[in-house]
Amino acid sequence: MGKPTGFLEFERLSEAYAPVEQRLKNYKEFVVTLTDEEASKQGARCMDCGIPFCNNGCPVNNIIPDWNDLVYRGNWKEAIEVLHSTNNFPDFTGRICPAPCEAACTLNINTEAVGIKSIEHAIIDKAWENGWVKPQPSAVKTGKKVAVVGSGPAGLAAAQQLARVGHDVTVFEKSSRIGGLLGFGIPDFKLDKAVIDRRVEQMQAEGVVFKTKVLVGDKNLPAGINNDATEVVSAEALKAEFDAVILAAGSEVPRDLPVPGRELKGIYAALEFLIPQNKEVQQGIANPINVKGKHVIVIGGGDTGSDCVGTSNRHGAASVTQFELMPMPPESENKALTWPYWPYKLRTSSSHDEGCSRDFAVATKGFVDDGKGNVKALKAVRLDWKDGKMAEVAGSEFELPCDAAFLAMGFTNPVGSLLDAFGVEKDARANAKATTDGEGCYRTNVDKVFAAGDVRRGQSLVVWAIREGRQAAREVDAFLMGSSVLPR
Repeated sequence: MGKPTGFLEFERLSEAYAPVEQRLKNYKEFVVTLTDEEASKQGARCMDCGIPFCNNGCPVNNIIPDWNDLVYRGNWKEAIEVLHSTNNFPDFTGRICPAPCEAACTLNINTEAVGIKSIEHAIIDKAWENGWVKPQPSAVKTGKKVAVVGSGPAGLAAAQQLARVGHDVTVFEKSSRIGGLLGFGIPDFKLDKAVIDRRVEQMQAEGVVFKTKVLVGDKNLPAGINNDATEVVSAEALKAEFDAVILAAGSEVPRDLPVPGRELKGIYAALEFLIPQNKEVQQGIANPINVKGKHVIVIGGGDTGSDCVGTSNRHGAASVTQFELMPMPPESENKALTWPYWPYKLRTSSSHDEGCSRDFAVATKGFVDDGKGNVKALKAVRLDWKDGKMAEVAGSEFELPCDAAFLAMGFTNPVGSLLDAFGVEKDARANAKATTDGEGCYRTNVDKVFAAGDVRRGQSLVVWAIREGRQAAREVDAFLMGSSVLPR
């Protein structure tokens, strides 16, 4: 694969970013895709390693060495065909996937991995530019009807696969646009929503019907859950109308922080900030939360927290501080210990580079009232971690100015009322209980009701959602037709 000596001749080249001062002025994507020559050199670095661990490092099992080689040789159209054979939406993963495939790259044992994600991004962008991405409607209709609840990557992948083998698929989404958290949760500067819209148009041409602003199940949702629904459909109605139902609604309930002062104004779950901001950018609906000139504290060190950092900087926040409960990871992993698995190391996002003070091993103790019901400061304490257990460091308490706090500590489980409406059994973490092994994969305890993506596995990556959506589609197809030609 690639050039036999390519990994010795060429260095890893990462995608470039627009300058910070330029990108902070808008919400547009700022990643500069590799040129054909740059992508070819990266493809050349893919060595003939014998056992390509990148295939298994990638949850959708992308055939990475093959399309690396095709790009190296300039066979771009063949490259997108190979890429699409395992991944319905490389335009999503090429932008926002953290690239576990690169952690598993054989070159990563003692040097820098092949820039797999940047090559993937280049392939799909070139495919759209050249008109190679076309609808693939089925020539034959089965007469079977499938409902998909949720239009995130799991729901979209399942819907596309099922439509392409002839089923009539309807996707139900409670938000005002398709995409789930891809659409409203992830900022436009990381994923331009035109990227989603063109996939929706492709799927509509393939026969998929999308219904937005439709809530399935109980209309009483927990606080902090986005709901644009103007219509409610019962679980019984879906089961009566459709031959199979796939629950792909994601894991939406945010983890809260029950400390003194949590009720003060100015403290929000992360998506209470990010979703309205996306609506402002996309639909012109003003975000009620504006942090211009304010001291912002983001609690939680993951991707959602990073998105809050980047958005706050674009508002013109006076300062942005991010707290993480865990100790600061090492700047570089111990490759001999971690390869080919996802390593524990310090990760700095483009949003951090735009301006952010990061602090680790810090626990929030409470928020301070300004006397009018607004937050004015945050109380915290430093932590000492030993043998996986944390203890507060005596005398380390401190206080920081805080005009706005965003809780970005992850998501605990899907909305329980949806699962309850269908009578779906839950696992110990309150996710939909459905196995991925043996017979009955992705089936719940309820007849003809399946579950895939974060609603089943818990909060995870977009690439895992696509994998589960594809695999669930195969199981549904086999359930309806007795067998399936869809890939597992």
